Amino acid sequence: MTVARPVVAFITAAAAGIAENLFSYRQKSESIPLDLSCPVDGCCDGNDCPPEEHNRHHSISDKIRAGFGYAFGDLWNDIAGWFFMGLLLAGIITVLIPDDLLSRYLGSGLSAMLLMLAVGIPLYICATASTPIAAALILKGVSPGAALVFLLAGPATNLASLTVLIGTLGKRATALYLASIAVCSVLFGLVVDQIYTYWGISPQAMVGQASEVVPPWGQWLGAVIVLLLSIKPVYSFISVRFRPVENARLDTPQPGKSNDRKQNGIR
Repeated sequence: MTVARPVVAFITAAAAGIAENLFSYRQKSESIPLDLSCPVDGCCDGNDCPPEEHNRHHSISDKIRAGFGYAFGDLWNDIAGWFFMGLLLAGIITVLIPDDLLSRYLGSGLSAMLLMLAVGIPLYICATASTPIAAALILKGVSPGAALVFLLAGPATNLASLTVLIGTLGKRATALYLASIAVCSVLFGLVVDQIYTYWGISPQAMVGQASEVVPPWGQWLGAVIVLLLSIKPVYSFISVRFRPVENARLDTPQPGKSNDRKQNGIR
């Protein structure tokens, strides 16, 4: 699954781009300006200084610190909330859903993949949060191919992104994008199931074996570091999305009321 997911994602993206170039029609090509500004600290815009001079602005240690700062700062702030939400949903699926329920009604095959596709396309879930959910589904009897369909379709599409794509790229390009994801994910989902069957691999036995590679002290140390790094972003994630409506209304200036408050204060 670790190999299949990026490989299939690469093929799906390439297929979507080729289909867009072949079947979509544009009256004129629009050039997108490149962002050549310094990614370390924005010291220059990249246009006034040549690349040879720009490469000497920062040392290797400066670039490494900037990379770690982005990884553990900006990037983790964006995905930490969704990551823990995915872990929570995976735990709920593992504990509350009986072992034979999903395997009996979902299982494997084309019907299971179409169902996962129907669930994953409108669902808003990031790639990080979908991974533990897919692992929990496999433990409950869902085939790896159906889980792969969920891993590809869930993060790639949702109702919000589809509306934005229609507004920016048009209906034809959005339809090609959605069709490419649906066809490729289902096709390669069937291929992955056949690979597991041909090699006689039990997906339920394989899930969770990666934890045996890391020693217990490394697992606890990693868990503590992740929790410490996640306190602030998870708190911000929860406070923004579960903020009381009344507090939001009080913070929003109402027409005609701000002037009255100022006048009352002056009086």
